[in-house]
Amino acid sequence: MTTTPHPKALVIDDDDAGREMLSTVLATLGYRVDNAPDGETGIAKLDETVDLVFLDVNMPGMNGFEVARQIRAGQHGEVPIIITTALDTRDDRLEAVDAGASDFISKPIDLTELQVRARAQVHLKRARDELHQQRAELEVVVEQRTKALRFALDKMTQQHRRTRDAHLDTIRRLVTAAEYNDDDTGLHIQRMSRYAELIARTLGLDPSICETIRHAAPMHDVGKIGIADAILLKPGKLDAEEWSVMKTHTTIGGHILRGSPSALLQEGETIALSHHERWNGTGYPKGLCGEDIPVSGRICAVADVFDALTSKRPYKEPFPVEKAIAIMREEEGKQFDPAVLTAFLDQLEEVTRIKESAAEEPPPPLDDDEDEDAP
Repeated sequence: MTTTPHPKALVIDDDDAGREMLSTVLATLGYRVDNAPDGETGIAKLDETVDLVFLDVNMPGMNGFEVARQIRAGQHGEVPIIITTALDTRDDRLEAVDAGASDFISKPIDLTELQVRARAQVHLKRARDELHQQRAELEVVVEQRTKALRFALDKMTQQHRRTRDAHLDTIRRLVTAAEYNDDDTGLHIQRMSRYAELIARTLGLDPSICETIRHAAPMHDVGKIGIADAILLKPGKLDAEEWSVMKTHTTIGGHILRGSPSALLQEGETIALSHHERWNGTGYPKGLCGEDIPVSGRICAVADVFDALTSKRPYKEPFPVEKAIAIMREEEGKQFDPAVLTAFLDQLEEVTRIKESAAEEPPPPLDDDEDEDAP
């Protein structure tokens, strides 16, 4: 069990007899006492062990009021200061308070008054010191817990990032498996998803939705994993029966992605089922029309067709960008949502930059008699 040390008083008074008398009285009352004959010496002796300062006003050189002001401005400025003075006018007392005095005692000093006033100031100081100590300890605890919380949050964030990266990696592998026989699969996925994100941002969709569309867009053709290579890689146009089979890649993709608790896979399912719907209602698999088509499907329809037109396919050479844009403009309000197509065209410079950053071999010049049908 620790015991509280006796309080320490510092007596600053130029009068030797008065200083010795007060020091003796304070020692009798149980105080540890130090003293100084002038203000400069008193300030030099002041440290964290001093609980109370008794300060005379009338001293040569630096008077008591100035000493009090310097104490308040210094490192130990919260120490209680009791002014001892024979001056008892209202102005003297106001100046003492203004200088920073905690209390004052008139000379000659009354023993009982001294004991009561000194004890009150010491109690106040110790209560204040205890509060400061508790605050400091609380700050340490808060800092430690904040560090622990930040560490836990960082670990949680890292784990979330690893889980998310693993999730995206699985999706990329699924998409790659679906289009394994396509030599340009990786570049197609990269371009198409970046086009889709660019359109979404241009339309002003929420950033989180734009990011989801970017990661979900590559799943648009995941259903092709269920289409025979004889149809999927046929170098010529498909006949009616083959085309009917090819169109089922949308519902196959929807079936593969159906029922997942993942918001990303749910968006992938939506895109797989809707990216071949047409604004005028003539698309597949459900023949949806206008805004009944999910916005992500309308966005991916534009991104996918542009990439298909400007990429090499088993049945065609890539079209130049200008040719592809001309074909797509003719489909405004038919195949494509006009607002989505406009957003895409408004970003044509960035679209071209994306295409060039993940480009195939440049397309040959387009002959006038080359087939102009969209894929």
